[in-house]
Amino acid sequence: MQAKYLVLGITAAALLGGRSTDIVSAQHASHQNIKGPLLEAVREVTARFRDVDDAIAAGYAQFQGCVSGAEKGAMGVHFANGTLFDDRVDVEHPEVLVYEPRNGTLHLVAVEYIAPAPAWEATHQDYDKPELMGQLFHYAPGPNRYGAEPFYELHVWAWKENPHGPFADWNPSVSCAPWSGAQG
Repeated sequence: MQAKYLVLGITAAALLGGRSTDIVSAQHASHQNIKGPLLEAVREVTARFRDVDDAIAAGYAQFQGCVSGAEKGAMGVHFANGTLFDDRVDVEHPEVLVYEPRNGTLHLVAVEYIAPAPAWEATHQDYDKPELMGQLFHYAPGPNRYGAEPFYELHVWAWKENPHGPFADWNPSVSCAPWSGAQG
């Protein structure tokens, strides 16, 4: 049942390579200015997924390619865990991890919490919409660019600052230009 909420094409593959000390230091510096209880909670629970190989080992699989918008910036490469697509939202279990391709590797920049609308609405009152630590989710009507049914979603840019705010969908500081479609 959960699989129907995912678009066909989720694939998993191991990524090659690691991070150099310089890259890790630059990443650490880039998220020091991102503050707030939800952002800090997301960083705490997702620190173990900074290496995409660890995300794959935990059940996340690449979903499509690098998501980019011509005027809006990009989101990045999504890795989804289909077992988490249900009527619950929990800061400790993001449904999607979002990576930016840079310097030949993928770097964790954000997460996306998703609740399929049919699953959510079947177990909640009409006035009860998904929220996480006080932050309301956005509604994505269906059919949408992913071919999925309607869903509620919340991006949290916990690992890379977003000039449009930590909960905006698109980040003009993220680019898909270096993405070749290959992992690693």
